[in-house]
Formats: sequence, structure tokens, C-alpha cells
Amino acid sequence: MREDEKPHAEDKFCGISRLKVFLLALSLAFVGKTMSGAYMNSMYTQIEKQFNIPASLVGIINGSFEIGNLLLIAFVSYFGGRLHRPKIIALGCTVLSFGCLLISLPHFLIGRYHIESSISPLENSSVMPLCFVNQSSFSLPTEEPSTECVKESGSLLWIFVMVGNIVRGMGETPIMPLGISYLEDFAKTENSPFYQGCLHTATIIGPFVGFLLASFCAKLFVDVGSVDPGDVAITATDTRWVGAWWLGILICAALNLLAGVPFWFLPKSLVKEGEINEPEETCKKRIVLLQENEKKEAKETMYEIAKDFIPFLKALFRNPVYMLFICITVLQFSAFNGMISFMPKYLEQQFGKSASDAIFLIGVYNLPVICVGYFFGGLFMKKFKINIYQAAHIAFWVSFLEYLLYFAAYWTVCDTSPVAGLTVSYEGIEQVSYAESTVLAGCNRDCDCTLKSWDPVCGKNGITYVSPCLAGCKASRGTGKSVVFENCTCVAASEFSYQNASAILGQCDRGESCDKMLHYFLILQLVCSFIFSLAAMPGYMVLIRSLKPEEKSFGVGIHELASRVFAGIPSPIYFGALIDTTCLKWGTMTCGGEGACRMYDIVTYRWLYLGLPAILRGVSYFPCALILFILKKKLKSESKTLLNTPIELQNKGQ
Repeated sequence: MREDEKPHAEDKFCGISRLKVFLLALSLAFVGKTMSGAYMNSMYTQIEKQFNIPASLVGIINGSFEIGNLLLIAFVSYFGGRLHRPKIIALGCTVLSFGCLLISLPHFLIGRYHIESSISPLENSSVMPLCFVNQSSFSLPTEEPSTECVKESGSLLWIFVMVGNIVRGMGETPIMPLGISYLEDFAKTENSPFYQGCLHTATIIGPFVGFLLASFCAKLFVDVGSVDPGDVAITATDTRWVGAWWLGILICAALNLLAGVPFWFLPKSLVKEGEINEPEETCKKRIVLLQENEKKEAKETMYEIAKDFIPFLKALFRNPVYMLFICITVLQFSAFNGMISFMPKYLEQQFGKSASDAIFLIGVYNLPVICVGYFFGGLFMKKFKINIYQAAHIAFWVSFLEYLLYFAAYWTVCDTSPVAGLTVSYEGIEQVSYAESTVLAGCNRDCDCTLKSWDPVCGKNGITYVSPCLAGCKASRGTGKSVVFENCTCVAASEFSYQNASAILGQCDRGESCDKMLHYFLILQLVCSFIFSLAAMPGYMVLIRSLKPEEKSFGVGIHELASRVFAGIPSPIYFGALIDTTCLKWGTMTCGGEGACRMYDIVTYRWLYLGLPAILRGVSYFPCALILFILKKKLKSESKTLLNTPIELQNKGQ
């Protein structure tokens, strides 16, 4: 090294440059981990259809991330700060990247996606018989039934997705707590808020990029690159469509791996920022002292590290405000986690949107206003120097206002899509049926149709039929997406009969009124997200100020642990199980097993999807009221004590 480079190298070693490198790397790691999380939450509906699994199982896969997080959170909380934090963060990023790779692995093992259909793609004749033979799935060649049944067992590859999600959760665990503590230890006090602001910005950028990436990937067919798009006979709005869910998670893996590289080259300790201009000898002495302290810390026994655990835990359990706040968090987080997990599916089923459009709209309408709400909520708290009782009042009433507005979502609805035998009779009379036998009628009873396949066609009468065979169609013309089915006896026999009794591929469009309702719903979501985010900072202030200084880090850790165990893991599971109960038509796997749900009773779905969060959040306001009562009582007690204190002692205390 040249002489003129030595001071620069020493400056970097003494803190400031390396701390900024750490901040930049940590911001990238925050973007990577939050981007991966948002992407996965957006793609669970695609994974559900790829592996033909019910929504309850998707909920288990979703919750497995929290399980992975919990496996290491205790170790990271107690011992992470005593080890080489940058290298542990680097290891976490690497493990996170490996988890993403595991999630994408099934795509390369399962083979091509077989679209459930009653039409053989190999038949290109202009007239194709439909209504006199029992049609099987188009992807099942009659000469090799056993081979296809072996391939169907590949649906168990969803286990790789679950294990990958667990590994992803384990990898993410050390990034935030160790990264923030490292910054706090070596940053100037006046610079710390700016650094924290950079990290909060990264946590908004990450999900936003994740949603955009998910929207793009959901537009691409799952077998992009190996299948000609012109050969795919369904569109992105079809419930059988599976987007390229694996592609985006590979991008997330690469980003997380890249984000971890700088941490491998950063030191265990730095000289605190601002001490960079000290003489070189003083700087070296400080580094020696830091190294000696690290050796002393390393010699501490497990007992010495953990001896305060039980007393701290008892103190937290005896803190009524803290315990009530945990109850509130569990109830509120359960509601929001369940809603977010299944919101893409809700927009697909309720408003007839494609997965790509649903994911894009969720990201655009929610994330920016949440960021603005957090900013103004924090600014308001700083400007008016609000105490804990005032913060609790603000959080309660602002949140309660948003809760009342939330019920307007019950009026942002679309009419149920008319599907013969499921939501309407073959005569067009409204009904809802969960029985398979209702898809048979006089117009198709002699067609010998399979009742299990889902291959919807839209008749000229505006009614959707489960398959061309069940629509009574005798012939077809055209190929691919442009196939038209003709001589459809059920279309001709309906109440809205047409001379041209034909049908085209796919479900019938919902119409302009449904698009209008979707915009109302999204605007309502935007307003509610903004109002609720205003209450987030005052609410978090109640948590922090209810704890003593020595209890804060442990108390926040236990709060996070409780929210993951009692809300993060179970809520997607029971939300998914309840959503499964509203299924009207299950898909069919190649060998005849039950697959993913193709169509839901959207009225019951809506009541469950919106109603369960309303109940959970409604119950949460009871402990909120108790917190207000306790804080008010405590404030009065402190006021009386202050009044009874002699003025001389008050002045002395000041």
C-alpha cells in the first residue's frame, strides 16, 4: 500500500466510511427481505393452483415463514449481539437466498403445468365432437394413463415451498435486530434518526418492488420459455391460469445473496462515529479496548447472560398495559395478516380480475399511503410532544374511525357471476348449489359429460357453463384461444335463448359496473390504510413507554414473539380453512383427485373475508378501552402525588 493511502485506510478502519458502507448494505438487505416477503404473499394463489392444494394448506405454507423465524429468534435476541454481527447478517442473507432457491426448485422438478380441460389440444379439426363422449382432461393421453398418474404425485413438491419458506424465515431473523443494534452502537446520536429513516424507506421500497415484480411474473405463463404463448388456450383472468411464480423468487434469491456480500468484509466492532479525527495512536488504543471488552464478553457463561431472563419476564407479565397491548396486537395482526394473505384471491373472485392486475392494484393503492401515514403520524408525535395517555387516545380514536369506515366495503360488491348449475339454474334462475349433480340438466343429460372437469365457456346468453360438454355443444371451430363452440343445446334452451346457440372459451365478463365497484373498494382501502397508518406511531409509542428502559429490548422481542406465535402462524391457516368452505367447484387433478378451488360462493366468501377481521378487530377495542382506563387512573395518581409534593422538592427535582 502506498504511503498516501494509509490515512484513508485508517480513517475507514476507525469508523465513518465503514459505517456508511454498513448502512448501504443493510438498506439493500432490508429491500431484499421485504421484497421477498411481499412477492411470496402475492404468489400464494399461483402456488395453490400450480400444486392443486386447498387454501387451508396455502395458509400453512404462509405460516411456515413465521415458524422459521421463531426457530432462531431466541438465539439472535440473546447471543447475536455478542457475536460477529456483520458476519451473522451475511450468513442470514445467504440462508435467505438459499430458502428462495428451495421455493423455486419444484418448478424444475414437476414438469409442465397441465391445464385442466375437457378439450384435447391435439385435435385441430374444424368440427370436434363434444356432446356424446365422456371427455377426460386434455393433458391425459389415453395410451399412457399410468405415466401421468406418476407425474401427478409431483404435486407433493409443495413441501419444498414450505421448507424453503421456513429456511427463508430463519435467514431473515438476524437482519433487522442485529443490523439496527450495530448502527445504534456506532452511529452519532444526531445521525441515528436519519439512518433509521433510510431503513424505514427501504422497508417501503422493498414491498413496492416486490408487488410490481409479482404483477409482472403473474402475467407470464408458468412455463414461459418452454411453451409457445400461442399454444396456451386460456387467458390470465381464467382461474386455471398459473403465472411464472418461480421466476420472481429466483430474482429475490439473487438480490439477497448480493446484499449479504459486503457484510463478510466488515469488522465486528467500529469506533463510534465522530471520533474519526482523533490521532492515530488514540484510535488504535480505542480499538484495543474494544477487542478486550469483546474477549471479556466472550468469557461470560450462559448463566450470566440468561440470569435476568426470569425476573424480566415476571416484570413484563405484571405490567397490565404491556400485556393488554400484546392482546391488541395479536387480534389486530391476525385480522390484517389474514386479509393481506388472501386479498389477491378476493379481488380475483369478487371482481373478476387477473392475479397480475390484483397484485398491482394492491401495491399501488396501499403502500404509498401507508408510508405517508407513518411519516405524518411520527411528525405529529414529535411536533406536539405527546405523552403516553394522549398517544393511547389518538391511537384508539383514529383506529376506531378507520374501523367504522371499513364496513363500507360490504357495499362495494359485484353481482354473482352466473354459472349454470352452480349460481344459476340452466333456465337462468338464481340459485347457489354446492352439489355436483346440479350441473346436469335435460339439455346435457344424454351427453355423458364428466362432472369433475372445469373448462368454462361463455354462452351467447351471458351464462357461463362448466364445460363445453355440459353446455351441450356438439361442434367447434377454430383453434387455441379463438375456439368457438356451436350447436350448444343448453344455450338454446335457456330463458335467454339465442338463435346462434354458441359459446366461447372462458367465463363471461363481469361488466362495467363491477369495474366501478372495484375502484370504490380500492379507494376505500386507500383511505383506510392512510388513516390506520396515522395511528400506528402513537400505538407503538404506548408499547415503548409502558416499559422501563432496561426492559425495552426484551419487551419488544417478547411482543414480536407473541404476535408471530398467536397471529402470524395461525391466522392464514384458519382464514384459508374458512375460505375453503365457500368453494362451489373444486378442480380435478389428472388422476381424478380433488385439486384447487376454481369457483367460490362470492357472497359467503365476502361475509367471511370481511366479517372475520371485523370481529377480531372489534374485540381488540375492549383491551384498548382498559388501557385508556389504566393510563387515566395512573395519570391522576401522578398528578395527586405532584400536587402533594412540596414546591422546594419539585424545584430540586427539576
